[in-house]
Parts: sequence; C-alpha cells; structure tokens
Amino acid sequence: MIASDAVIWNAPNDPHPARAASQRSYSAVARGDLAGWLSVYAEDAVLEDPVGSSMFDPEGKGHRGHEGLTAFWRSAIAPVAKFEFTIDDSFANPGSNTCANIGKIKASLADGSHATTDLIMVYVVDDHGRVTSMKAYWEPNRTMASFRAA
Repeated sequence: MIASDAVIWNAPNDPHPARAASQRSYSAVARGDLAGWLSVYAEDAVLEDPVGSSMFDPEGKGHRGHEGLTAFWRSAIAPVAKFEFTIDDSFANPGSNTCANIGKIKASLADGSHATTDLIMVYVVDDHGRVTSMKAYWEPNRTMASFRAA
C-alpha cells in the first residue's frame, strides 16, 4: 500500500482497511498527488488536522467533504516542497474500521528549512475502505519549536 520512498513504516503492517487507507494517504501526500489523496477519502469525509482550532482551521470544526479537503491541501500541503513520514506504531483491531498511527512528519520547504511534527493520526473508513474521518493529534507550538532554518 505504500507507494513512496518518503514513507517509512516501522509499525505492524497486518492487512487492515483503515491502515491501508492511511498508507495510501501518506503516499499521495508525499507524491504531491491531490487527486490520488482525495480518492482515499469519502465524499463526505471530515479531516481534523490538528484536532481543535489552528492556523488551518480557526473554528476547529474540521474540513468537510472534498471541497474542504482541497482547501486544506492548498493551505497546508501544497506549500511544502517535501514530506517525509515515519510511522513507528499502528493500532488496528481486526474487525474494526479504525486505526491509530503514531509517528512523525517532517515538512521541508523549498529553501531547505523544515519542521517535524510528532503526532497520532486516527483513521476511520467506510465499508469501501475510504476514509470518513481523520483526526490528527499534534500541537502546532511544538511543531513550530522544531523549525530549523536552511
């Protein structure tokens, strides 16, 4: 399911629909593939990244549907030149539609400056394996404290 060298998976990798969807999502982001990323998500999906109010979602209500996800992509993903994902653990009980991944995302700008986000990402999928909810738990202040200029 991982289709990018920018995704390092150090976690359990048993087949699971939510885990597979998370891997497809990370791979699409790493490739800069908006259409591929949207195809991972149901039409009515809700993305909270991070959960709560933030610079990407001042009201803290999440980004809803493909229109909301596209707006999130343009503000949070598109400006980044390179993403590197390291997933260190993944919890997905057999028979459930949810997984929680623990890891880091390094986001580098074109000038080489970068920041790393430590986070927990929770994915819920529908019966077709498309994400209906994604919640990323991380603290923007901690990410900004990791910023390193080029």
